[in-house]
Amino acid sequence: MGKINAAITGVHGWVPEYRLTNDELATMVDTSDEWIMQRIGIRERRILKEKDMGSSYMGARAVKGLLEKTETSPEEVDLIIATTVTADMAFPANANIIADLVGLKNSWGYDINAACSGFIFTLQTAVQYIESGRYKKVIVVGSDKMSAITDYTDRTTCPLFGDAAAAVLLEPTTEDVGIIDHIFGVDGSGRHYLHQKAGGSARPASHKTVDAKEHFIFQEGQAVFKFAVTKMADVSVEMMKKHNLTSKDLAWLVPHQANMRIILATAKRMGLEREKVMINIERYGNTTTATIPLCLWEWENQLRKGDNIILAAFGGGFTWGSVYIKWAYDGKK
Repeated sequence: MGKINAAITGVHGWVPEYRLTNDELATMVDTSDEWIMQRIGIRERRILKEKDMGSSYMGARAVKGLLEKTETSPEEVDLIIATTVTADMAFPANANIIADLVGLKNSWGYDINAACSGFIFTLQTAVQYIESGRYKKVIVVGSDKMSAITDYTDRTTCPLFGDAAAAVLLEPTTEDVGIIDHIFGVDGSGRHYLHQKAGGSARPASHKTVDAKEHFIFQEGQAVFKFAVTKMADVSVEMMKKHNLTSKDLAWLVPHQANMRIILATAKRMGLEREKVMINIERYGNTTTATIPLCLWEWENQLRKGDNIILAAFGGGFTWGSVYIKWAYDGKK
C-alpha cells in the first residue's frame, strides 16, 4: 500500500442574505464607496441578522451543505475541527455545537484559534489525523460572525469585515494528490497591533471595558499592512522555491481576503497574473477563517484534478503561512 495522503474531496460555503454596502456604511460612519474601494477593495459584505444566532449557526449550514453534496452521512464523520475567532461562547467549542446541529453522532471535535490563518492551520492539523490512517473522514469548518466584534462607529475597521462560513471534507488517498506541504510562522509580538482588548481572562468583561469599547476589534492598520504584505508574499515564494514551482506550474493562488493591495502584492511577488488568483473580497470582505474555503467553494467548478494550488494567509497574533495542494478531483462544470 502506498503512502496515505489527505485530500480535500468536497467544499461548501454559506453566507447570510443581508448585504451591507459601502453606501449604507457611509450613512453610519464618515466614509465613502470611493475611499473604501481605493484602500481596501471591498464593495459589500454579508451580515448575519438572525436574532441570537452566532458563528456556529453559519458553520452548521456550511457543514450540512457539504455532507449533502458529497453524499456523506453524518454518522460517517470521524472528527470535526472548527476554526473561529468569534465562537458562540467561551465554551463549549463551536465544533461541539455544530456537530450537534448537524447530527455528527459518531464524531468528536474541538476548536482552533489562529485568527485569519485559522483555516490553513486547522487544515494541516486535520491532515495529520488522515495521514496516520486512523480516520477516514474529517471536516474542517471556518466560520466567523465578525459583525459581532466590529465597531460600526470606527471608520478604520468597520468596512473590513463580513460574516460567512465554509467547510471542507478530508479523506485518505494513495494517489499523488492532496495536501503536499505547509510552511507556518507566528510572532507573538504582533499581538499589540491586532487584537480584541477585553473579554478574555486577562481583562474580563466589566462596565469599564464595555464603556471603553474594548470588546471590538483593535487594529493599527499601517503596522498590520506592512507585516502582512511581507509575510504572505515571502511564505508563498518560499513554498514555490521549496518545490521547484514556477508561476507557470501553478493553477491558482488562494489568498486570505484581507485587503486587495495585499492580495495583488503577493501575486506579483509570485509572478502570477491576476487571472490565476482567487479574489472575492469585493463581495464578502474579510470573513477571517472563512475566506480561503469560501474562495475554493466559489471556484470549485474551475478546479481540475492535479492542479497545483497555494493557499496563503496572514492573521492576528501575528500568524502566517502557506499550504501547497495538488487538487484531488474535477469540479463540476
